[in-house]
Order: sequence, then C-alpha cells, then structure tokens
Amino acid sequence: MRVAIVDEGLPFPANSGKRIRTLNLIVRLAERHRLSYICYRGSDPNETRLACEHLASRGIEPVLVDRCLPGKTGAGFYARLALNLLSPLPYSAQIHNSAPLQRRIRQFAAHHAADLWHAEWTPYGETLRRLAVGPWVVMAHNIESLIWQRMYQVERHPLKRWYIRLQWRKYERLERRVYSEAGYTITVSEEDAALARKRFGSQRVGVVENGVDSGHFQPNGSRRERNLILFLGSLDWRPNLDGVQVLLDGIFPRIAAEEPGSILSIVGRRPPEWLVERARESKNVELHADVPDVRPFLRRAAVMVVPLRVAGGSRLKILESLAMGCPVVSTAIGAEGLRLTPGEHFIQADGVEAMASGVIRCLRHPQTVGTLAARGRAVVAEHYDWDRLAEKLDAIWRSAGIAPGSRWARVSSICTSSDRG
Repeated sequence: MRVAIVDEGLPFPANSGKRIRTLNLIVRLAERHRLSYICYRGSDPNETRLACEHLASRGIEPVLVDRCLPGKTGAGFYARLALNLLSPLPYSAQIHNSAPLQRRIRQFAAHHAADLWHAEWTPYGETLRRLAVGPWVVMAHNIESLIWQRMYQVERHPLKRWYIRLQWRKYERLERRVYSEAGYTITVSEEDAALARKRFGSQRVGVVENGVDSGHFQPNGSRRERNLILFLGSLDWRPNLDGVQVLLDGIFPRIAAEEPGSILSIVGRRPPEWLVERARESKNVELHADVPDVRPFLRRAAVMVVPLRVAGGSRLKILESLAMGCPVVSTAIGAEGLRLTPGEHFIQADGVEAMASGVIRCLRHPQTVGTLAARGRAVVAEHYDWDRLAEKLDAIWRSAGIAPGSRWARVSSICTSSDRG
C-alpha cells in the first residue's frame, strides 16, 4: 500500500517516547509498504537534514511543510493561549492544524494516490477528518482528555485550573469527533481502547502497545551504583515536569534524609530553565540534558523512579528500564497500560511517603528488587517486541486501507491514471 503519515515532525533522532515508538514501527512497515511522512520542518536545519537522510535511507519519503511550530515560551506563547479562548479546538490542535499543513496535504493528495492516510497524533485526525482526502486512521499515543483531566485534578492555582478545565473539555469534544469517525483508532493499551469505545464512540479500535528493542536494551553484567536514583523522560512534556517537581520537592529530600549518599540523576531532552537552575542549586542532583544514549544511565542506576501523577497511554521508559534489568518504582498511573503486576515485576507506590519508602527499599535490598526486575524483563521480551507490534499495525492498515470497488478505490484509480498521463 501507499500510506501517507501526517505528524508534527520527523521522528529522528529518537529522543522521546513518541519518536521512539513511531520510528521503530515505521521503519519495519517501510519494508512492506510505500510510506510518505508529511510534517513540519524542525527548528534546527541540521537536525532536519539528518532526519530526512535517515528516513530516506529506510525507504520513507519526507514531505515537509515549510513552517516551524511556534514555541512554548515568551509573550507570543501566552498571547496564543489567550486567543485560543475563541477557538473550539484545544490549543495544541489549533496550532498544529495550520493552513500550510492543510495545503501540503491537499497538494500531496492531488498528485499521489494514497491507499491510506495515517494521523500519528490525535489533532492530525481532525485535519484528515476535515480534508476528507481518503480513508484514514488515527494513532492515539494517549487519550489526551484524560491527561488534561488529571492535570486539572492536581492543579491548585485557580486561574490555571480554570484554563486547564477548558482544554480538557475541548479535547473531549475533539476526541469524540475523531475517534468516532476514524477508520481505526489505534491505542497503546486495552485501557485506552476501552475509553475510546465507551466514552468516545469509536467503532473500530486496535491496540498496538509501546515496545522496546530488547536486543538493544539489555543488561551487560556491569555493577549498579548502590545510591544512584534515575528519573528518565522528555523534560518538555508537562506530566514529566509535574513528576520531577514532586520528586525534587518531596520524594528525594525524604530519601536523602534516610540515605545521605543518594544521588538523583535526571535525564531527558529540552529541560526548561527553571529545572536547570534547580538542579544546579540542589545537593546531590544531576541533570543530563539531550543525551545521545540513555543505556549507560539505565545500566548504572540502582532504581528508576516514575513519580507521575498525570499521564496517559503507557511508559516506554519502564519497558526500557526492565529490559536492562533496572528495578522500577512507579505510581499506579505511571505503570498503567502495561502487562506488569505490582510486587511481582515492579514496586508500586502512590504518594510522596510511599514513593520514598519504595526507593529506599531498592537502595537497601538490591538483590530482592533485582529479582522483580528480572521477572519484568521476561514479560517485556515476551509481549513488547517491536517486530510483533509492527505486525499488529500492519494488520490494521490492511484492514483500513482502500477496498476494491469502494468510492476511495475509484478516486485512487482516477488519481493514478492522472499521474501516469
């Protein structure tokens, strides 16, 4: 099939959970199908060039929109947030559904006969729904309204709480439209699939879990540093920053009081300036930004901590950690959507005190929690291999693509004839 994927940017380098997932799936499917990747160019011309070269080397055609997405800082950002009050779309969907992107999609559709359109994020499902260029599916990396609902529940500032509630409700309306009209809604967990069906009326839902390359992420027998605690995640994603704040304000001080030699290592891309300053001023806190490879940190750490209060989908960081035999302490929300059992594969701890106690247990009893991690690694190897997951996505694409004799098949035939002429 010829599949046109619509996304915010090229998924390379694979330095975030979303990029890791997207890249691992599409490079496998590019061996079976002809893929074009329609997205905005990046703000870094060199990174964009390297990303185009990497995708092209794997048989994937980059199709760039000559526009950068606006930033999330400065007066302009807050002005755009204020103007969004006049829009029926949530802010991220409004910003991403630009006129240049829509023109590029129409141009591509006019000159290429795509068998299937694939929205790699829910807001782009709204784009494809409106443009009606052909049969389409949407990849729901998260149920976005659930994330906004949880942010609303933990926010204490009255004005922020009011604005977050507006975004939550806008996302609910958006997801109801997109999920009910998509040829398939593709979720990352059975829990999200149930929400897509029951809350948003999706008729056709497929589950393609997050995964891990267990050949790339594996233990090498090196000795773990007894007092090293790791937090891993994109530091430009609000739920991760909320977790980091809880970790710095409450969890780590309690750990340090019991285990004075403890070191907290925060690893992730694009940390905000406040976090850079906070790490610089905090005792025994390290910040490693935009690292090329997270495996050295996972090999050294005594424990990986996932103190998320706000999240959706499922966490690749937990899969990667267990694949390398690194013990995990996570909230219930942090570990949701994964086929892991608390007390058997990881330590579940909700609340500041429980999280601190769980981490201290890992520091003091490495052999016991190492057994949990080993069991978790077996589950990861059995259920979360990218090859197996690519098979699932391939089956969904084939089911959702153009069927012989359908209206879209006739349109495709006309377009193909036009291209040849």
